[in-house]
Amino acid sequence: MPAFMLFFQSGPGGTSGLLAFLPMVLIFAIFYFLLVLPMQRQRKKHQQMLSALQNGQQVQTSGGLVGTVVAIDESKELVVVRVKPDGVKLQVARSAIASVFSDEAKS
Repeated sequence: MPAFMLFFQSGPGGTSGLLAFLPMVLIFAIFYFLLVLPMQRQRKKHQQMLSALQNGQQVQTSGGLVGTVVAIDESKELVVVRVKPDGVKLQVARSAIASVFSDEAKS
């Protein structure tokens, strides 16, 4: 009997050895495509947004503060954000920037 046929032989319960693992493999595949892959895409998109950050852009932090970027410190991964109405400057971690508002949204 060929070696590959051993996987398809019935076990004590009457089910095939390879077919018993098929539902588990399908669950892991579904889990990967519905959860892991979209999270990786979102993380990559967020990293690209942070690397393209420039002075003068309006941003929102993960804490909900909205302001304009006035300085970027590349060595310490810090961003200085000016918040309205008093023009207070806040220093936040670059990773705390949640989103950048587009130029079309400002006008």
